[in-house]
Amino acid sequence: MEFIPFYLACLAHASYLVGDRRTGDAAVIDPQRDIDQYLAAAAERRLTIRHVLLTHFHADFIAGHLALAKRLGATIHLAAGAQAEFPFHPLADGEALVLGDVALRALHTPGHTPESMTLLLEEGGRPVRALTGDTLFVGDVGRPDLLASLGASAEDLATSLHASIQRLLALPDEVEVWPAHGAGSLCGRALGPGRNSTIGTERRANWALQPMPTAEFVQRVTTDLPVAPAYFAHDAVMNRTSFIAEPPVTAALTTVDFLATRSAGAVVLDVRDGTAFAGAHLDGALNVPLDGPFATHVGQIVDPDRDLLLIADPGREAEAATRLGRIGFDHLRGHLAGGMAALADSAALLRTHRRWDAAALKTAMAAANPPLIVDVRNAAERAKGAIPDSVHLPLADLRTQWNKLPHDRELVVHCAGGYRSAVATAWLTAQGLVAGDLLGGYGAWNGIGTTCSSKG
Repeated sequence: MEFIPFYLACLAHASYLVGDRRTGDAAVIDPQRDIDQYLAAAAERRLTIRHVLLTHFHADFIAGHLALAKRLGATIHLAAGAQAEFPFHPLADGEALVLGDVALRALHTPGHTPESMTLLLEEGGRPVRALTGDTLFVGDVGRPDLLASLGASAEDLATSLHASIQRLLALPDEVEVWPAHGAGSLCGRALGPGRNSTIGTERRANWALQPMPTAEFVQRVTTDLPVAPAYFAHDAVMNRTSFIAEPPVTAALTTVDFLATRSAGAVVLDVRDGTAFAGAHLDGALNVPLDGPFATHVGQIVDPDRDLLLIADPGREAEAATRLGRIGFDHLRGHLAGGMAALADSAALLRTHRRWDAAALKTAMAAANPPLIVDVRNAAERAKGAIPDSVHLPLADLRTQWNKLPHDRELVVHCAGGYRSAVATAWLTAQGLVAGDLLGGYGAWNGIGTTCSSKG
């Protein structure tokens, strides 16, 4: 058996290449949209990718099933009953896709989505690994609410998920668990730090695998869920369609053409770090730093159907385009040639905002007319501690709730470590509010540290 995991940290996404050394046949499970890494790995091992399987229709990224089918003529496999616009082979519950001495057996495990399945990787007729998709994670299970905007009932899916978990519990303890996501993914609620586990370990340690009535499971798995980024519904639909668009590329634009496209309504996305952005940025630009969970946060503050323009440190434009393409943000109109240096003679178009350190903010809060502190962490984080007199506005709600903030008072935005607050501050200043952010976030306020975190 050849078994090669791939992990995309920005989206906490795991995909897999499985092959049989004797026959050379191989399959890719839950591929990302940019597929060259799978082609290279298969070529290195003298494998031929003949099959591509989706454990379900993903909501947090655009999958590479159609790209592999187009490039290689590979057959796409989905669980029987799945509804898609493209041709696929429906895998019945219990059906095996035989690669040689290695086989992938479909186990229907609906709950995260109606068409979710687990793929049992068998060698010599014995299951050795379970590729669980988003049904079972390390320490958690897939959330059942992501299709609510498409008419699916979270409670009904949660009931199905509980039954699916019982099917997985029937597997031997030694079977390895390899899910489609790791810690940081919003496809679950509180994923553990490991990228793989075993059925036995999860049986002992995973809250969702403990004995409990279905009603209790449903109540627990549908409670206190983080707000899903708005782009999830967009991607879930795209992964069902027959589009075969190539991932977006970005063209260098002169300052004149860049500003003209901006005037025509394109969103300017500045992907430099928060300090550089605060020091000088184009009026109205949004900021999501590349060095961090970039794609997820773009998806929280930008409509995927909007035209986009990039400002990046020179040399990083292609990286930004690739990462936008992974979540289906394809309307990329180009980047500013030369980056911010191209705007050196356009001072009237540039803005700055303040970055507060914790000591200065504490002094300001004790003075007359203090700024208003805005906490953009999620509810679970805030429940563990909050800055006194701060207001709570989770980043995922910013696009719909920002107008409730006072427009005549200075705002100081904070998160856990500084990443999300940089994103939120740029959004608020683009709407015309006076806002700055707290360096080091809540950790700095409590004296834990003052360095911005890529996870903050």
